[in-house]
Amino acid sequence: MPSILPVSDLRNYTEVLKCLTIGNPVFLTKNGRGKYVLLEMEDYEKNQASMKLMSELSKGRKSGEEAGWETIESVEAALSI
Repeated sequence: MPSILPVSDLRNYTEVLKCLTIGNPVFLTKNGRGKYVLLEMEDYEKNQASMKLMSELSKGRKSGEEAGWETIESVEAALSI
C-alpha cells in the first residue's frame, strides 16, 4: 500500500523516512494534491537505468526505420557466428 503523506510531515522527517522502503516510495501532497515523491536510492537508480535503456531502444528503432533493417543472416555473418 502506498504511503501518502502531507508535505508538512517532513517537519518530523525521521518518521517519514521510516515509511520509505525499496519498491515503496513515499508520496507527498501539498494542498491535498500530489507534489513530490521520495525514493530509495536503489529505486532511483533502477528508474534512471530503465529510462536510459528505453531511450537507446527508441534510437535503435528509429535508426532501423530510417536506414533499413538488417537480416539475421547478415548480422550472424558480420559477427562470424
